[in-house]
Amino acid sequence: MAWIYLVAAGILEIIWAFAMKQSHGFTRLGPTILMLVSMVGSVGLLTLAMRVLPLGTAYAVWTGIGAVGAFLVGVMVLGEAASPMRVAAAVLILAGLVLMKLSSSA
Repeated sequence: MAWIYLVAAGILEIIWAFAMKQSHGFTRLGPTILMLVSMVGSVGLLTLAMRVLPLGTAYAVWTGIGAVGAFLVGVMVLGEAASPMRVAAAVLILAGLVLMKLSSSA
């Protein structure tokens, strides 16, 4: 169950990062509220996951999901560049997430 909480927390991290971008510096109310709600939810689910998972594993996976997910949203939704170097960096982060999962005893 801890891994489900952690993945959900990571997805909420992607949502709050995108909502932060869409808030235009907190000048748009809807995206700002979405950002705050998803941020609280993300940290709350991370807290639940950390009851079982080691700090280093949980935090690295949480931030990794957020980083790769935000990169993908940036490329697919916002039209940001997907240069070979940026894609390679995202793949390396993803590989690190897989290794963290495989090395976890929880």
